[in-house]
Amino acid sequence: MLRQLFACLLLVTLVSGQTAQPAPPAPTAPAGAQTAPAPGAPEKAPEPPKVGPDDPVLTIKGFCTDTSLQGDACKTVLTRAQFEKLADALQPNMSPAMRRQLATAYARMLTMSTAAEKRDLEKTPHFDEAMHFARMQILSQELSKALQADSNNVSDQDIQDYYQKNTANFDQATFARIFVPHTKRIETLKATPAKKKGSGSGAGRSSAAGSKSAPLKPQKISFQEDEHAKPAAPAKKAATTSKAGAKKLTPEEQQKAGEEAMKKEAELIRARLVKGEDPEKLQKESFAAGGLPGTPPPTKMEKVRRTSLPSNHQSVMDLKPGEVSQVISDPSGNYIYKMISKDTLPLDTVKTEIKNQLSSQRYREAMQHYQNNADLNDAYFGPARGPGMPMPPRGPRPPVKPDAEDRD
Repeated sequence: MLRQLFACLLLVTLVSGQTAQPAPPAPTAPAGAQTAPAPGAPEKAPEPPKVGPDDPVLTIKGFCTDTSLQGDACKTVLTRAQFEKLADALQPNMSPAMRRQLATAYARMLTMSTAAEKRDLEKTPHFDEAMHFARMQILSQELSKALQADSNNVSDQDIQDYYQKNTANFDQATFARIFVPHTKRIETLKATPAKKKGSGSGAGRSSAAGSKSAPLKPQKISFQEDEHAKPAAPAKKAATTSKAGAKKLTPEEQQKAGEEAMKKEAELIRARLVKGEDPEKLQKESFAAGGLPGTPPPTKMEKVRRTSLPSNHQSVMDLKPGEVSQVISDPSGNYIYKMISKDTLPLDTVKTEIKNQLSSQRYREAMQHYQNNADLNDAYFGPARGPGMPMPPRGPRPPVKPDAEDRD
């Protein structure tokens, strides 16, 4: 019994880490088993061979409990009924690909566990601790299945009561939604290349002695001109003073100014939407005002449910047809909704949805009693890992080099 329990634990670990794969193609029927289809008639797929409950599905050659058997006579056979009993205990409705992997693992573990028993490995303290943990794990899984089955017992009256108390969650609406960028996008201007000699009359006169291929240096030339052209000095000084007195905005101030500008733009667009202007036209203008490239997305949103909207947008479901929401701002941008139409889904349409919601809610409530009840000693286990913290290194630590005293 203990051997089977331990084998089941390992099989649970194997099965839980696998993903479903497509089923292998069905084997073709023997030649002559079916008559040829009539010309022009669609071909029928051959039926897979039937396997009865007592037919063997797994044969382990060279392994048998009777030590007197030798050669081909020594084998262990599992029938379909025996194998499916094991598979359903581990995971109901297991795919054919996973059943094949389970059969291969079962054959290997059955032979290895038998060899381990011959060495009395099940009589060690290590084995007892592992079996104790395996028993707790399997019992926990059985309790989880029982709680899930209990939570699935949802009556029609429970579904109707939930529908009546949460009718607003089953409203379905069609909106025109306009997105206004969060901040104004500023294009970075590229520096203009310096003019070459001869490109302008003023430049030609001031650099007659220079090389023809060398570019002009406007700053140096302006300093030389300032030394001789004294009437222009007051204007130069005034321009310098004006530049020095101007306040240079920090990146944070520029960001805030861009956000305020787009909020004002969103309010203007909302006012125009209230007056009945085309949402598609307003959406294009909002993209242009924000400096966003490309074609904006369509504004029409159909079959919108309250639960499908962000939490701070869900109030728009309370609008009446034709009404326009206030500007809703969040870190992603500014949004304006106009209700086009709204209706409520009937109970028959959402009955399965409500049943699944009630079942999940009851299961979570049942599991809360068994969760978050552990108080760990951080001095031993270390601090809890926060979001984004790297995993501790795995594998054995490098050996510590002995000191000189130890080597002596």
